[in-house]
Amino acid sequence: MLLLAACDDEPDPQAIVDRAIAVHGGEVLAHAEVTFDFRGRRYRAWRQGGRFSYERWMTDSLGTDTLHQVHDVLTNDGLYREVDGLRVPLTEEEAAAVESGVNSVIYFALLPFPLNDPAVRKRYLGPSTIGGEPYHEVEVTFRPEGGGRDYEDRFVYWFHRRHGTMDYLAYDFHVNGGGTRFRRAVNVRTVGGVRFADYLNYTSPALPGPGTPIERYDTLMEADSLEPVSEIRLEHIEVRPLTP
Repeated sequence: MLLLAACDDEPDPQAIVDRAIAVHGGEVLAHAEVTFDFRGRRYRAWRQGGRFSYERWMTDSLGTDTLHQVHDVLTNDGLYREVDGLRVPLTEEEAAAVESGVNSVIYFALLPFPLNDPAVRKRYLGPSTIGGEPYHEVEVTFRPEGGGRDYEDRFVYWFHRRHGTMDYLAYDFHVNGGGTRFRRAVNVRTVGGVRFADYLNYTSPALPGPGTPIERYDTLMEADSLEPVSEIRLEHIEVRPLTP
């Protein structure tokens, strides 16, 4: 009976994510155009209900001696690349790299909004405390159908129990030999009714790759035993609401 009561009292991960999306401005993002710069490249995320268009503009040599203007577009209908205004064919390997490059940057920029995508599976891991603040710990994995090329990756998110904000996240990945990362939100600001953050990116030799318990990152953070990797900074953010 006590076990059943404990299970009944366990917080609902869907409710935790729904609250976070609302706190972060999800009502705006459901019908909006968001543009920003990241590491010298321009990105655009257009979402109108269930339709989306993610785009990236950059200048790149593409392995030649000449700089080219490159425009990548990922939509519900597929992916294509334009070079100097002309659409070009992509090999399967090139298409995978372009899709991952565009989707991952915009995915992280719009978090936690994508956590209600159909392929997402959520599981409550338990309460946590970081920096003296109370958090809910939620695991996110993906169904193969609709989960994208990186559907095997595993994420853990820390949502503030009082404020509902997503302040930390951890994930593992399989590409480039695999690894794990932990991100802490900094420079939080609101643009056009949407909460955006930059991130400090960390890793730990104690959690070298997929299969290791990335939910331990909160403990490692408290012990000040993380290694800095990089900074994730979004610049020149603009939000334009669209008519539903």
